[in-house]
Amino acid sequence: MIAQRTLFRASQRMAPVARAPLRRRMYSSESPKQFAGAEDNEFNRERARIAEHAEESGIFWYKLTLYVALPCLLVAGINGKLRWDAHWEHVAHAPPKEDKPEYAYQNIRTKNFFWGDGDKTLFWNDKVNYHKKDE
Repeated sequence: MIAQRTLFRASQRMAPVARAPLRRRMYSSESPKQFAGAEDNEFNRERARIAEHAEESGIFWYKLTLYVALPCLLVAGINGKLRWDAHWEHVAHAPPKEDKPEYAYQNIRTKNFFWGDGDKTLFWNDKVNYHKKDE
């Protein structure tokens, strides 16, 4: 049953699909096709205006994405990388974590965590976090 269903669905996907004909390109010397006869009514003219507006809007947003948003993302990514590198260069000159004081409100442990060694939180980062064991 499953094989028949799979074969049936695959045959439907492989069947030639009736596609709409491609739109012919309008040249500047041509005027757009106007409605004639019974199809020339306010409804069809309004739908044609909406379709034209939709096409213009789509082109606008495509160009905005391509020429504004993507370069802004690229510049922001480069800026973030430069700031990231500068931050870690600054952190490298800081005193060692072992010399920093640990205050009473930091790293309070009422019971051990059930993962790892029980002392480190779930989001523990050894590059940033440090916990002095009871001395």
